[in-house]
Amino acid sequence: QVQLVESGGGLVQPGGSLRLSCVVSGRTFSDVAMGWFRQAPGKEREFVAGINSGGGSTYYKLSVKGRFTISRDNAESTVYLQLDSLKPEDTAVYYCQSLNYYGDSSPRHYDFWGQGTQVTVSS
Repeated sequence: QVQLVESGGGLVQPGGSLRLSCVVSGRTFSDVAMGWFRQAPGKEREFVAGINSGGGSTYYKLSVKGRFTISRDNAESTVYLQLDSLKPEDTAVYYCQSLNYYGDSSPRHYDFWGQGTQVTVSS
């Protein structure tokens, strides 16, 4: 079974930056598209960013485009999410996911999730 281990979250002031990491095991990482999702308190989980298997194509939730950057290192089976110009509304638990296909953005397609990493943006 695939394992997803997220890390890198923390408390940051508005305008600050964080870099999230997700190590994937249990499947051939370089064969699959990857995505990041987030869930804020009292809200449904939502898509944030996705990247294709080779790392050459990406797509983003509109509200984070230009501020967040997804990337991957297939040799390390790791996907990253660089968060810049953070806003209080970015506060959430962030999760990575092995996507069924590049372009997918629905969290409802997935039953298994890692533990996530908490990002809190506050002054």
